[in-house]
Amino acid sequence: MKQCARVNPVSYNDMITKDSFKIRYCLLFAVAMAMMFHYKFSFQQLTWSFSIWLESIAVIPQLFLIQKLRKADALTAHYIFLLGTYRVLYIPNWIYRYFVEERFEKISFFAGLLQTAIYSDFFYIYFTKVADGKDFQLPH
Repeated sequence: MKQCARVNPVSYNDMITKDSFKIRYCLLFAVAMAMMFHYKFSFQQLTWSFSIWLESIAVIPQLFLIQKLRKADALTAHYIFLLGTYRVLYIPNWIYRYFVEERFEKISFFAGLLQTAIYSDFFYIYFTKVADGKDFQLPH
């Protein structure tokens, strides 16, 4: 972060002043979901479930900041796109595991669907703007 502040102080300061997302909401959501949806009430299962739910919404603060700034630089847009693509690639894995291993992880599946849904709006803008060589700007 110090390097970012030195190299591009205007952009860094702009991000810091506009970043007002309360991380505690993500943490509270993940705790609540882990307490409601787990396979066994044990420390290991609760922490695993917590991590799955937290991962599913972890990009929300970044998307919130992009929405406030109304734009994202190319590197950030490509990075978020690759994060979302990584999650979308889980879907063939779930299908494979269901049919070949006869295994269905409900928590992973529904958290993954949530995460994919969160990324869907970003994907739409990414494909209509960035993939065409335009800047990532949110519509007004």
